Amino acid sequence: MNPRLGRLQPYPFERLRALLAEVGVPKAPPIRLSIGEPQHATPQFLTSALTGALAGLSTYPATGGLDALREAMAAWFVRRFRLPRLDAAAEVLPVSGTREALFAIAQAVVDPSKRSPVVVSPNPFYQIYEGAALLAGAEPVFLNQTPGTDFAFDLESLMPEQWTRTQLIYVCSPGNPSGHVLDLEGWRTLFDYADRYGIVIASDECYSEIYPDEDAPPLGALEAARTLGRDTLHNLVVFTSLSKRSNAPGLRSGGVAGDAAILKKFLLYRTYHGCAMSLPVQHASIAAWGDESHVRDNRALYRAKFDAVVPMLEPVLDVRRPDAGFYLWAGVPGGDDEAFTRELFARTHVTVLPGRYLARDAHGENPGAGYVRIALVPGMDDCVEAARRIVEFCR
Repeated sequence: MNPRLGRLQPYPFERLRALLAEVGVPKAPPIRLSIGEPQHATPQFLTSALTGALAGLSTYPATGGLDALREAMAAWFVRRFRLPRLDAAAEVLPVSGTREALFAIAQAVVDPSKRSPVVVSPNPFYQIYEGAALLAGAEPVFLNQTPGTDFAFDLESLMPEQWTRTQLIYVCSPGNPSGHVLDLEGWRTLFDYADRYGIVIASDECYSEIYPDEDAPPLGALEAARTLGRDTLHNLVVFTSLSKRSNAPGLRSGGVAGDAAILKKFLLYRTYHGCAMSLPVQHASIAAWGDESHVRDNRALYRAKFDAVVPMLEPVLDVRRPDAGFYLWAGVPGGDDEAFTRELFARTHVTVLPGRYLARDAHGENPGAGYVRIALVPGMDDCVEAARRIVEFCR
């Protein structure tokens, strides 16, 4: 067996199951706020496009996808991030969901023959980043993001020697779990480091389409690069998904845009990796990328839930509305996120995720300790009922 598999840590939800395993089943109806699985209805036009293209199941799909899909994705990136243009043939690639692609990019980018390669990740973080680094033969190194610094990257917390060995840095903006959006100055500094040390930036932006103000969409890496006058997308790849945007996590459809040279090699890797998107999924994806009305409706549903739930929780938890995304990153009374999660479940049948499960000890602390992640993905009634139970539990 690959010895690197032994370095993988249990996934957060495995740890959560173990934490709750010895707790008896509470009497109240269950409400699960622990996993970021969108539960709003998938748009009917998307499912119709999928079923209308079922004849495509008789054909092997190309890994690079249909020209029409790449063109639809490129057009969306240009509209959304106010780009002058994007080459659909060279700078865009469909992927089977961002989870698969975020893992695969490390396998394609990291050169393990170089001295002790490093992959840098935010902390807390999406666990795929760490696993991708380890299985690519790299050392995961973390940048803590805490409320005390407004979740900014402290790039100087790493030694110059570590930056010299860094080949890839994962960025998550809007952040999971904090919902923090990296601003233009943050991107400027990050681009400077990437240029100085020759680092590839993998920007995970799968939460970019869930935000509170219709007139102020979150800044993305592509838009930041254009605004800062960068002439090329050198060493920049951006990942997005239909899972959250279009309430279609089971579709397993996403996209990557960025440096054409990297995407050419990434396509080669993926051709051997065997993850081509089926033609029915491609046709459904074309329909989804071309429509914004369902995305606005989706945002309105989340906006209403935040409007209802945040004022309820503010008196009992250290919580604030995020810049974007559908998570609340909440400090808990007493500071023990595991105990809070276990007792909340035992007494109310509401499930949240301990923050320490999303982070690693780094720079003298675990920046997730003392927090829980609350995913406002169920319907309004369940979210409000969960908030009511949490308030009653805390008091």
